[in-house]
Amino acid sequence: VEKVLKNGCHLIFFPNGTWKKVGSDGKTVTITFFNGDVKQIMPDQTVIYYYADAKTTHTTYCDGLEVLQFSNGQIEKHYPDGKKEITFPDQTIKNLFTDGQEESIFPDGTIVRVQRDGSKTIEFNNGQRELHTSQFKRREYPDGTVKTVYTNGHQETKYVSGRVRVKDKDGNILMDTKV
Repeated sequence: VEKVLKNGCHLIFFPNGTWKKVGSDGKTVTITFFNGDVKQIMPDQTVIYYYADAKTTHTTYCDGLEVLQFSNGQIEKHYPDGKKEITFPDQTIKNLFTDGQEESIFPDGTIVRVQRDGSKTIEFNNGQRELHTSQFKRREYPDGTVKTVYTNGHQETKYVSGRVRVKDKDGNILMDTKV
């Protein structure tokens, strides 16, 4: 069944309960499906699809950007070049790059970057920085001190003064060059 309203809108009703509204401009279309889903096509060809069961909105813009908004507050942006940006409910932002790298920015300012080889760099808001690789974990302090823990458990601490202290896996000092 089709109805034409005085304002120029067209309403089309389908037997399964789905109905379609075409705006008087002929470019704005809203389809309300029998299951509660709603699809809107805007004049600029932006498509907004609301999934009723999942309470999720999926917006596709004419430039190829896709934005998904979930009921828990999570928002995902899928860019045409393949990059993805996810904003979690706690406001943590995770960027997934096309080359396999990842970056997470936490609400406290901590930034974690993961490379394709699995190595990880963590930048803390207090100025400290950590590097995790398959061979070691290294923490760099703002004063220039660098502490490295190797996979075999050995630890090496280099101080700004030039002092170097090495410990075995049990914490026993093997070397300490006190300056």
